[in-house]
Amino acid sequence: MSGAPLVSGEETPARPTGRESVLAVTGLLVVTASWGSTFFLIKDLVTRVPVPDFLALRFAVATAALALVAWPAVRRLSAGARLRGVVLGLLYGLAQILQTEGLAHTAASVSGFVTGMYVVLTPVFAGLLLRHRIGVPALCATGLATAGLAVLSLRGFAFGHGELLTLASAALYALHIVALGAWTNQRDALGLSVVQVAVISCVCALAALPGGITVPSRGDDWLALLYMALMAGAFALVTQTWAQAHLSPTRSAVIMCAEPVWAALFAVVFGGEQVTLRMVAGGGLILTAMYTSELGNSRPQRDAQPSRSAPSET
Repeated sequence: MSGAPLVSGEETPARPTGRESVLAVTGLLVVTASWGSTFFLIKDLVTRVPVPDFLALRFAVATAALALVAWPAVRRLSAGARLRGVVLGLLYGLAQILQTEGLAHTAASVSGFVTGMYVVLTPVFAGLLLRHRIGVPALCATGLATAGLAVLSLRGFAFGHGELLTLASAALYALHIVALGAWTNQRDALGLSVVQVAVISCVCALAALPGGITVPSRGDDWLALLYMALMAGAFALVTQTWAQAHLSPTRSAVIMCAEPVWAALFAVVFGGEQVTLRMVAGGGLILTAMYTSELGNSRPQRDAQPSRSAPSET
């Protein structure tokens, strides 16, 4: 890839207002909470429905829901925006498949840590592709978030085939965060989300087709799948796409590290797990990382990529 930045010159960058920035951070935290709430649901559901089949059904339902309410937004997209949506969907869909395949060859705790390495890879890719200068607060936040992930997840570590696949998925997630931050804007966020989730659905369906697709046979499984499709799928992707129009990729990645903190909280409240020192220490490090990131972004000199507001229409 050439050294040219991903952001085109079609739109004039504008620094987000304080209110927009707060809403974007809040939106991403809600997204991570929705993702974290699915862990104990998925753990139960995939004992009856194969993972590729679950992913295909989840994103197919999300696509249908978004297309039903937001098809006009897709029609308003330019050809270039639709192409960018396809690329974003391919990145995310392939990351899902690699992460799932890697999980079959490594421990879940190790998979969670290696997947979370997108928080390290995101500023690297942002620097290479977007020519971002990453400030000291962002670097400190990245280090703290990585340490928090390690404390929460790791119980021994050996690098093999499964870890390599999972690391590849983390790289794709990081590229998705960087590209989404570069390409999204307030005007196109909804339409771009529909295109993304449709492509993700197609990628996951192709992965599930060889063995045939198994559908849930229980009502509670369908309720869990619908929740994950609509709340942690369609809603989450729309919110993430909109929020990243106002936040830098590095800042977004650090905030999204709250996902395992929420997962631990939901596991304790709804899954019957006990609070452990590991949970408290790891969660504390991640929350400290988020505070450090936000503190750095409250200063006049920011490392953040300004949001890409759409040109005003007359």
